[in-house]
Amino acid sequence: MKIAADLHIHTVSSGHAYSTIEEYVAQAKKIGLKGIAITDHGSAMPGAPHWYHFSNAMMIPEKINGIRVYRGIEANIIDDQGTIDLHDDDLAKLDIVLVAMHPRCGYDDQGEEKNTEVLLKTLNNPYVNMIAHPGNPKYPLNPEKVIAAAKQKGVIPEINNSSFTSRVGSWGKCLEFAREVKRQNWRVVLTTDSHISTMLGVFDKALELVKEAGLSDDQIVNTSLAKIEKYLLRK
Repeated sequence: MKIAADLHIHTVSSGHAYSTIEEYVAQAKKIGLKGIAITDHGSAMPGAPHWYHFSNAMMIPEKINGIRVYRGIEANIIDDQGTIDLHDDDLAKLDIVLVAMHPRCGYDDQGEEKNTEVLLKTLNNPYVNMIAHPGNPKYPLNPEKVIAAAKQKGVIPEINNSSFTSRVGSWGKCLEFAREVKRQNWRVVLTTDSHISTMLGVFDKALELVKEAGLSDDQIVNTSLAKIEKYLLRK
């Protein structure tokens, strides 16, 4: 399986990452990716950029040195109403909007039932089109309910390659999500959640997991730019 684009990466603007957009583009060119998504953390994350960073994202060219560059955000869920940390008028300017629960960003773990309820409220936001690391054991979610809601809303969950080293205990829950995607005939993206350019395009564990779950190539959205256009991009 060949992955065409890495749709979850962080630049120096996230405050705890180490590469620039240009460095990621150079690495993408080197390893044969066709696209990348710049998805810096939303402003509720300590050290993350001001909302102007996302409002101004139209300044980023759609192509740099032949690499398709998608403008995005990894937005934080900041309360139990499912609110995220960027206004809709700014979300509307972006191609890809991931949402996630992170420590010290406003919403803390309240158990699987409540976490799931809150995430489902977030999915009602029409600008949200991806779920970041839903298999994170620190914020347990109900896979059946999340995938059912995601499919209904046209939102794509990710299988995050970094989770298997940075979020201890993620494999089992990520596998549950992948199997639920297969059962409900939905889609996923494979991402690296890169925080430095050398992480870009390294999908080894995510590929191993989708194979174990029995997902088909057709269920992986980012195997072509055309499929990304179909499932994720703002029109």
